[in-house]
Amino acid sequence: MKTNPLLVEALRGSALESAHRGAVAIVDGDGRRVLALGEVERAVFPRSAVKLLQALPLVASGAADALQLADAELALACASHNGEPAHVATARGMLAKAGLDAGALECGTHWPGLDAAGRELAAQGEAPTALHNNCSGKHAGFLCLACALHGREGLRGFSRGYVEPQHAVMREVSAALQAATDCDLAHAPVGTDGCSIPTFAIPLDKLALAFARVATGQGLSAGHARAAQRLRGAIARAPFMVAGTGRFDTRVMDVLGERVCCKVGAEGVYCAALPERGWGVAIKVDDGNNARAAEVAMAAVIEAALRLDTEAAGLLRSLSELTLRNWNGRVVGQLRASATLRDALAGLAAPR
Repeated sequence: MKTNPLLVEALRGSALESAHRGAVAIVDGDGRRVLALGEVERAVFPRSAVKLLQALPLVASGAADALQLADAELALACASHNGEPAHVATARGMLAKAGLDAGALECGTHWPGLDAAGRELAAQGEAPTALHNNCSGKHAGFLCLACALHGREGLRGFSRGYVEPQHAVMREVSAALQAATDCDLAHAPVGTDGCSIPTFAIPLDKLALAFARVATGQGLSAGHARAAQRLRGAIARAPFMVAGTGRFDTRVMDVLGERVCCKVGAEGVYCAALPERGWGVAIKVDDGNNARAAEVAMAAVIEAALRLDTEAAGLLRSLSELTLRNWNGRVVGQLRASATLRDALAGLAAPR
């Protein structure tokens, strides 16, 4: 692997303490590279950053309409959520519409990602269920898709093993991912994601292409283009559902609405659609760091690409130049986008 440029720096006082290398690809709807910083052709596992792409069949199949899924439910189908009560209730409601319950989920169980939600659960003497898994909304969406593929009669039996590559549900999901990225997944490296579905290694610039297509509809089938637009709108109207309290995705989209559709993935991957520019963005931080690096890099990209009002500009600058404090609340340093990244982004400013 080639040495990628420094994207994010961690300062203690005014001295550099740590740094994070990575790559950034920005592509337009025609597939032209707007920016290629670092090794953008290297295949990476996108992990949860592609949940919107995996949800395209949920809408395109007619399942979302047939089950009357609301914006909050569609947003949750694209989410890596905190496991807060609203997330859990929404996932439970999606399953109920398909005639199923939490026992049908095959994503596994973990404590809520938000400490406060976990403490509240423990204080009530309760244990987490699969509904608290950050991927429960995505999996509830898969089960709603199963309902469209098979019908309610015998759905629990049909949906069993839906996480396996050869199941009808996962074939639909993988086909949508392949179509959006123009990447032959049959010959791509494949692994198993944290929630047990297949994850494919895809070149970073192909991930950016897929999100440019989400932004513009170009290169997608008519059904997938409509689905992408609907999912983007749902996320913009219910940004809490896609992440939760204090999370980057929720905070940014709460302020910017449909101007940004961004989604974090594990191991330092971040993807975004910027509809008004017609661009897709894909970031990979080499050391897999999310909150300390990938979020800072994504904030810098959005900051450079869009014209921002005072509120949005203040938020994005606070996320691309993050003040670090110790347990006494004293300022001890800063996380910031590197000069290399800032310089590369300098030419992207939106026309005034």
